[in-house]
Amino acid sequence: MVRPLSIPSPPSEWTGFSIGIFTIHTYALCILAGIVVGVLVTGYRLRQRGAQAGVVLDIGFFAVLLGIAGARLYHVFTHPSDYFQAGVPPLQTAFKVIAIWEGGNAIFGALIGGAIGVWIGCRVTGIRFLSFADALAPGLLLAQGIGRLGNYFNTELYGMPTNLPWGLEVPSSNPAFPAGLADGTLFHPTFLYELLWDVAGAVVILLIDRKWPLRWGRGLALYLIWYGVGRSVFESIRIDPTEVFFGLRVNVWASFAAILLGVILFIAAGRHPGTEPSVYRPGREQASPEPVDSRNAEAEDREDPPGSETVAQPSTSGSAARR
Repeated sequence: MVRPLSIPSPPSEWTGFSIGIFTIHTYALCILAGIVVGVLVTGYRLRQRGAQAGVVLDIGFFAVLLGIAGARLYHVFTHPSDYFQAGVPPLQTAFKVIAIWEGGNAIFGALIGGAIGVWIGCRVTGIRFLSFADALAPGLLLAQGIGRLGNYFNTELYGMPTNLPWGLEVPSSNPAFPAGLADGTLFHPTFLYELLWDVAGAVVILLIDRKWPLRWGRGLALYLIWYGVGRSVFESIRIDPTEVFFGLRVNVWASFAAILLGVILFIAAGRHPGTEPSVYRPGREQASPEPVDSRNAEAEDREDPPGSETVAQPSTSGSAARR
């Protein structure tokens, strides 16, 4: 059957390439590209608000490092049967847990770990946590959307079977291909849904921020609500195995928690009706160059060259005349 709009799975060769003894995974490149875009957008927005250039890198170091660790740990503990098995030596289990290059990262874990990293980075640099989070919100959505392309190249985390013309073609040889389905079955391209949702959310936040500046955590709140709503839907139609609590996948519950936290943050931001005075915490503002007193500068310009003498002339009042 001809399906002109269906999305073909990429060839297996597209999952990565080798340089000497090293294997470069396309999934990792997508994540790296997303991080770069997120850093650039956030850095620009922070500079527009008065932060020093480069401060986003100082904070980003902690955020990325702990975000990666959080992403891995969240995935491991929400898929325990994949890593903790009876009879497996502890050293082998530990190696499997840290083998992040074999895949297995969770965005909600990255958000938790990244938030801790941002808090640490903000304490070091003096930036307000909520100021950084508000500046980060659209860039973070763009980063997540770009990172979802990695799921396409790995042909993973797709949704339930669908008759929609833009369904994803998955070869029956794929390890996650459901048993009992006919070869040629199409599946919901959940990676594409989330990519489009994330990019749309970034645009919405940028437009709202231009009209009504999002400060005191409002940008972060909108991010949590937007991402939580979309992820709760896309997660519900995915078929990859995961832990289920009270009939819902664990990430659906995490999405609900994100929405609730976003609503609470948005309401709490109402305590600050004005604009924030600075992206820096009180006492941590970056010192600006001392203003030059033009009168002193002019006096220095008129200063006599070395060796010259100035004779004070008596004034009519008997006091010495001043130059």
